Amino acid sequence: MSSTLDRIGSLDHSGARAAARRRGQRVAEVVIAVALRVCAFMAVAGLLLIMVFVFREALPVLLDAETMKEASLGHYFKTDMWQPVGDIPKYGLLPLLVGTLKIVLVAMAFAVPVGVLAAVFASEFAPARIREALKPAIEILAGIPSVVLGFFALMVMASWIQALTHAPYRLNALNAGVALGLGVLPTIFTVCEDALRAVPRSFREASLALGATPWQTAWSVTLPAAGAGVSAGILLGLARAVGETMIVLMASGNAAIVSGSVFDSARTLSASIAAELAEVVFGSPHYSTLFFLGAILFVTTFTINVVAGFFVDRLRKRLAGG
Repeated sequence: MSSTLDRIGSLDHSGARAAARRRGQRVAEVVIAVALRVCAFMAVAGLLLIMVFVFREALPVLLDAETMKEASLGHYFKTDMWQPVGDIPKYGLLPLLVGTLKIVLVAMAFAVPVGVLAAVFASEFAPARIREALKPAIEILAGIPSVVLGFFALMVMASWIQALTHAPYRLNALNAGVALGLGVLPTIFTVCEDALRAVPRSFREASLALGATPWQTAWSVTLPAAGAGVSAGILLGLARAVGETMIVLMASGNAAIVSGSVFDSARTLSASIAAELAEVVFGSPHYSTLFFLGAILFVTTFTINVVAGFFVDRLRKRLAGG
């Protein structure tokens, strides 16, 4: 009788401990869920706060009458000179837009073919040992600080390019564009390589079974199947190129001129913000104009990232058979 009562007491004690453990697990899960929600909220809130701050500081060029006497949308495109400091400040955006466009085009012309073809080689042709070495080697470039790439472009690459092209200026749009291309290359390579490797193996086997060569399979089957992911990689690289600052600040020569030649010096929107914001008078038309440039960059990169996300979703649905 006594042993039976002891057994019942032991079972009650074990049940109480199990119930307490389940309650503890439920509390821990609630705490983890709350922590995850707070982290997600902080990430979104941080982005929204930055966006609100940038647009609020840029609003005077659209709404404040005193600021609009010097800097407004009309002033921005009335002149092709960017001379914000002087008796009569001039805020022409055309040289900055042309400089940004030139350098980004050079960067993408260099990085897209190299990044995409390197991804095709790594995913389709490279032996496992080479692929294991190639991928980290390219991705290491993403870990190099942009100021180091800019320093390399300023001190070394500029002399090489000038000797090769006989450009009149050592620091020019071509030099900045190639250096910027090195900066965006890991982004394009990584996303493209992942997209190519996500293509089902049955696609390749079916193509090879029909008599296609490995190169024909890669070019006509695998690459089109991963087209949405490849496009996303290119767009993400483009967004990085548009917003990059230190490389173009150090390697472009920073001359705000309207020129179609890649051998002339150039200046970008981001480089202008980085070079002038620290010394500008708070609340002045120049200050508001620099934030307006930041708003342009924000909208541009945000739009590119949204479109890239659309392509990623499209690739995911295609590979899922949707």
